[in-house]
Amino acid sequence: MGIQTSLDAIRDADRLIDSMRLADDLAFEASRDGGVRTIRLLTAATADRDQVVAIAATHALGQVFDQQADLAISRLLSDARPFIREHAAWVLGSRLPRFDAIGRLIGMVVAGGFTGMLAQRALEQWAAAIPDHIGVALEGTLLGGHPVDARVRLVETLGLVRNRIATRPLLALAGNASEAEAVRVAAISALGQRGGDRAVVELLTELADLGSQPGSDLLADVARLALVDLSASTQVRVSAGGPLTIAQLFLHADIDAGLTHAGSGDNGGIATLLVRLGDALTAPAGSEPPIVERVLTLSRGSVASALASVVEISGAQTGHDYGRVPLLTDPVASAAAWPLRVAARRGIRRILRAAGGVDALHLRMADVGSLAAADVARELDIPVIFTVAPDPHAVIHSLDQSGSLGHADFGDVDIVEHFWFRARLVQQLAGNAAHTVLFPRPELARDMKELVGIDIAAHPERHSIVPEGIDLGVVDRAVAEASAAAGGGAESHALGELRALLEELPSDRRDLPLLVSVGRFHRVKGMASIVEAWAAGEPGTRLRDRANLLLIGGDLAHPSLDEREQLERMNAIVPQGSRAAAGLLLPGHRPNDTVARWVAAARFGVPGLVAPNGVYVCGSLKEEFGIALLEAMASGLFVVAPAGGGPATYVEQGVTGILTTTWDLEQLRVSMAAALDLTADERTEDRAAESRRVVADKFTIGAMAAALSTVYLAVGEEERRQQDLSVPIR
Repeated sequence: MGIQTSLDAIRDADRLIDSMRLADDLAFEASRDGGVRTIRLLTAATADRDQVVAIAATHALGQVFDQQADLAISRLLSDARPFIREHAAWVLGSRLPRFDAIGRLIGMVVAGGFTGMLAQRALEQWAAAIPDHIGVALEGTLLGGHPVDARVRLVETLGLVRNRIATRPLLALAGNASEAEAVRVAAISALGQRGGDRAVVELLTELADLGSQPGSDLLADVARLALVDLSASTQVRVSAGGPLTIAQLFLHADIDAGLTHAGSGDNGGIATLLVRLGDALTAPAGSEPPIVERVLTLSRGSVASALASVVEISGAQTGHDYGRVPLLTDPVASAAAWPLRVAARRGIRRILRAAGGVDALHLRMADVGSLAAADVARELDIPVIFTVAPDPHAVIHSLDQSGSLGHADFGDVDIVEHFWFRARLVQQLAGNAAHTVLFPRPELARDMKELVGIDIAAHPERHSIVPEGIDLGVVDRAVAEASAAAGGGAESHALGELRALLEELPSDRRDLPLLVSVGRFHRVKGMASIVEAWAAGEPGTRLRDRANLLLIGGDLAHPSLDEREQLERMNAIVPQGSRAAAGLLLPGHRPNDTVARWVAAARFGVPGLVAPNGVYVCGSLKEEFGIALLEAMASGLFVVAPAGGGPATYVEQGVTGILTTTWDLEQLRVSMAAALDLTADERTEDRAAESRRVVADKFTIGAMAAALSTVYLAVGEEERRQQDLSVPIR
């Protein structure tokens, strides 16, 4: 195509996702046709006002193997635009080391954030070739008067220099009682990766003995983990046939068997899914022995809980176990968690080694957990199964369509959302996976090719379509309880909690039905958008005059940045002190079983407080499948759902729900109003029964577990076949 033609194609593409895909063509052309003119054109393009073109040109320069291209990329580290500096740091990680760039990359590490993570990755790559230069530069920077958090990042980066030159300063920092605790934690953690050094073992043993028991002293607990790392076997997978061991993870949640944190922070539907799925995989219905004998679900946790989980997992052989990955910081939103890459990698590696044998690692999203886990899987020779979805592609497309994102500001938004990196990570994970799993979509093959750039028809044997599923038993019990209570029966504790909440409503609002939504308080989930659509309009025509609104989710006592943003938007519409008077109820997150009973109550009503025939609303910008939507449908609720993605495969328009353009507030409002109209006219249970039937027929957790078990078995058999064919190198 040619460099200039490729640049023009990126600039002229109708859709942002097309421009991003065309950037791959530009990179290919650059690798094929390097030289002075190519470098000159690409260097000029990095200054283009079209920010997508500028980013694409930066990455294309990384495909030209020429000293002048190296120089051009290095200069971009000092560019005035933050997003260009960030992408330059990313590109340099795949280039030969440049001594003139080391100081600026270290400066990015000091500044932190996502850019600092990319700079750290580049320095880690370069340290394999020039460890002395990287180690000395980092040690010298540590002599400066940097804040504690910056020193932590510097020490962590020093720990990635595997050469012995870094061991001495790490020992000094770890043993220095006058050093900040967080800095010492970083140094101690790094020492756990340095086996074969007596001084390291002696210091870690000394520090570990300081704590009388796990949890009593952070430094002692971190030292104990480091000693676990030093003593762990480097080989974890010995697959000899028979039942399988599968690992799955989601690091942005505190996942426990009771789902006590569901709906808080990033503890959304994925946390519920992993708990139910792990149980269903290891204890399938029927008399046949399970294909999967053991499931390890990894999520974040404290250092003390990580120690405990290592012991538990190393001593177990079957069932569903939970491994804790200490991220050594307070919980942060997934978008801000990228700098935790090194801690995540160490924690994941530790759990997989403790398990002794892992046949496959199932990754599900383009986040720091998958980034770190893919590194570990490659290191330990564990096959990866990746559930690939057009994320962030679908979000980019929605923002593009709504006019909220374009060529002129893409880079400025990308510096916050990391769209480009996440999109490339999806491609990388999918390309390297032993098998990919996909959610059903109305135009799956087209969407995967156009949005993600994956042609699933090329090698169909490597892809499986597996819908998500729910535990229908939990929903049915909730429906039975809510129905009985609505008929005058005794209320369960969960329904009693709901009654107490509803009693906050003024008397003139106690004959209205409920609009209800469940999920994380994050802008992608659209909770504030639901409030805005509900409250919009003049008195007498507003949805708030026809229904109360119940939003279940969020940590209201200690909101994350994402939760705070949503709450501030809601407060601007309905002031916090007048929520109940206006009909808006925000109880925060609740355990999954409690949520199921509250959702069911929206269908049957609560005598004296809520009318029956409520509606479930999902306001997500994108929903790859929708666990909460399936649970609402199984409860018999009529639903409002996004028109794109998975919901369009199971919501029948006008029958079991309404599919709408959720990013368009007017369309969302109209759809919510239409849903209330339709449910108000219902006189039988036929529609509710149909909603449940759809879920029961196709979308149970048992059906999902059975389908995935087949995938896992096929991957395990292929791995054993490859092992049998491999010949040791003599």
